Amino acid sequence: MTLRTSLAAETATLLADLGAAPPTDGALEVRSPIDGRPIGWVAEDDPAGAAAKIAAAQAAFPAWRDTPAPIRGQLVRLFGEELRSHKAALGRLVTIECGKILSEGLGEVQEMIDICDFAVGLSRQLHGLTIASERPDHRMMESWHPLGPVGIISAFNFPVAVWAWNAALALVCGDPVIWKPSEKTPLTALACQALFQRAAARFGHAPENLSSVLIGGGEIGAALVDHPGVPLVSATGSTRMGRAVAPRLAARFARAILELGGNNGAIVCPSADVDLTVRAVAFAAMGTAGQRCTTLRRLFVHDAAYDVLLPRLKAAYASVAVGSPLDERTLVGPLIDAAAFEAMQAALREAEALGGAVTGGPREESESPDAFYVRPALVELPEQAGPVLQETFAPILYVMRFSELGEAIRLHNAVGQGLSSSIFTSDLREAELFLSARGSDCGIANVNIGPSGAEIGGAFGGEKETGGGRESGSDAWKAYMRRATNTINFGRALPLAQGVRFDL
Repeated sequence: MTLRTSLAAETATLLADLGAAPPTDGALEVRSPIDGRPIGWVAEDDPAGAAAKIAAAQAAFPAWRDTPAPIRGQLVRLFGEELRSHKAALGRLVTIECGKILSEGLGEVQEMIDICDFAVGLSRQLHGLTIASERPDHRMMESWHPLGPVGIISAFNFPVAVWAWNAALALVCGDPVIWKPSEKTPLTALACQALFQRAAARFGHAPENLSSVLIGGGEIGAALVDHPGVPLVSATGSTRMGRAVAPRLAARFARAILELGGNNGAIVCPSADVDLTVRAVAFAAMGTAGQRCTTLRRLFVHDAAYDVLLPRLKAAYASVAVGSPLDERTLVGPLIDAAAFEAMQAALREAEALGGAVTGGPREESESPDAFYVRPALVELPEQAGPVLQETFAPILYVMRFSELGEAIRLHNAVGQGLSSSIFTSDLREAELFLSARGSDCGIANVNIGPSGAEIGGAFGGEKETGGGRESGSDAWKAYMRRATNTINFGRALPLAQGVRFDL
């Protein structure tokens, strides 16, 4: 097929610079949300092809398992070097394919670099415990071993970073990786695979098929989820997707890392620093055009702060630059597609029917009828109801008043998801209450920063309908390995635990 637009031509150039094949041969059409036009076509895998790639990953596992972890870390170090060298090209490709602004595209690649750095250090720290035994001349310990091929299913909004969170850890833990990216963003996945192959060639002795990519829709994702040779699947997407994936993995006793929806909230207390709060809320609610799993969607503002904060927020919403993400002045790029726009408008109509006062929200003018740019929406509501209880993947911020912190925390926690949360306050007691067991029920709870923009050093994930999985930092690596408890008798007697006697 012929590439007819300047974006398509630039995409082909970027892919060539990154070592990937031209995107001109295949049935899956890829469109850029910048103008809604095709930027490439790629071939899709069928279930038989998916099974063959999984079998190849299984074949790669024994050699990689037996490679010492610090040596495995050297491959990840080389991959990080490739990402550093190609950060500008890959970051721009991210912007073209998924529509996030240039600084966010570059920031996503930086996340990949950061997790590679983290994983290299981790490769020398895959440690267990030494445990006291009740029996004389006995020692107990735990050890950690590679698990096997890891399936990674990623979403369009972070087309490369989430894969890297999983892949960097899995690789140093001794596991091959099989990546099924969103069918909306396959080109960045193929580019990452090309960079990984360059790193593997420099490494010199990585087994073939240590990393592979599966291109396709739900049928290919199901093939990965259902395959008995994949002991762990990390899946990022909607709660609806998680409800489909989790039972299938449970049916074959496979492990799951689920990173699902996040109807994230924040509480603004009377002592909050207003300037800081406005900046934090604006980025958290409008950044990535509201298409982060950690996007701020619900804001609870104390009566004493409401009339000061809301005019400032409305001014920010009216003035924020919406437009092409390739323009460095832009702060809010396009929605991914028409379906996202329709979902946003439906939620706003429902909110208005419930008495909501809507600021913003209309479609912005664009040169292309197939691109969907919107003015972010701020909706003042008398209560938390209707669309507020559902995650709409668009830049809508629902704002509600409160008068007592305990009630605000109760409302904050009264949604299905439990990913990320924030409180804005200068009161130590309020901050500590929010972080306590009686406070936020989310996997991420912040003070005086928004709920989005997590660093890789902490474990990323949430509770309830967010899925309970953890990726990235802290001890998230343990999910990619199997634990063995070992007892060693270095004496000549055989005492039994719990005082049991079995004398022959």
